[in-house]
Amino acid sequence: MTADDIDVEATAADEREPDPSDSLRTYGAVVQALREHAGLSRTEFGTMVRFSRHTVESVELGRRMPDEGFVERAEEVLGNTGALRKAARHLTRGEPGLAAWFRRWARLERVAVSLCTYECRLVPGLLQSEGYARAAFDNSLPPQSDAQMEAQVAARMQRQELIRSRPNTSFSFVMEEHIVRRRLGGDEVTRGQLDHILAFAELRNVIVQIMPTDSMCHAGLDGPLALLETPEGRRLAYSEGQKNGRLIADPKEAAVLHQRYATLRSQALNPLDSVGLLKHIRGAL
Repeated sequence: MTADDIDVEATAADEREPDPSDSLRTYGAVVQALREHAGLSRTEFGTMVRFSRHTVESVELGRRMPDEGFVERAEEVLGNTGALRKAARHLTRGEPGLAAWFRRWARLERVAVSLCTYECRLVPGLLQSEGYARAAFDNSLPPQSDAQMEAQVAARMQRQELIRSRPNTSFSFVMEEHIVRRRLGGDEVTRGQLDHILAFAELRNVIVQIMPTDSMCHAGLDGPLALLETPEGRRLAYSEGQKNGRLIADPKEAAVLHQRYATLRSQALNPLDSVGLLKHIRGAL
């Protein structure tokens, strides 16, 4: 096989990941570190594993899922320790539409036995109607392309399937009153969003509570908060800000945040009164 043959084969196979995952980036960094430790340039390494320099670069930067041939030949060239072969079994593709910093939490949500969310900015993603989600993404800055928006809306709607597909998982939501009064997207979108929340509130595994604007006490002044409990009984938390998010696994720190949420629930309107308020706001539109 000639060098030209290598480039043609690799270019055809070198399909970029639309949204690289953390595992791809980590794997690529390990390949790069081992290659550099061996004193090989990308071109030299590419020749040895029978892939182009471009393909090697794409794998190292997490832009390409390495195929079996790449993994096996890279393993042989870089010491044959078994590390690359074993690590490749745990590679996952990115999830289009989900922010990179949120993906780990999204995976935990799928196995949680309980999920709790406090929001002070906008309707929680798990409760958003399609129209509301589109309006929210339409307000993103910098503006998104049509493809980006469609991917994010699709991911948000798919994530909502958790609620109906996991009837034995409890979902609790506390949100600020101003959120449900804000007419994001206009009256029609707002009516649809309120109907969407009310429909979820009828499910046995969903509790929706509203924190009234005139409340004199508030345990959530530090901002949005998400909590979950795993099947093993671990209690975790997630905090999100502007373009970043943090998974909180430290037991003591997570315990404080779970305590705050419990206090928030006691300060918010009870579920029955919350539904009554939502219906009142809906009726006024």
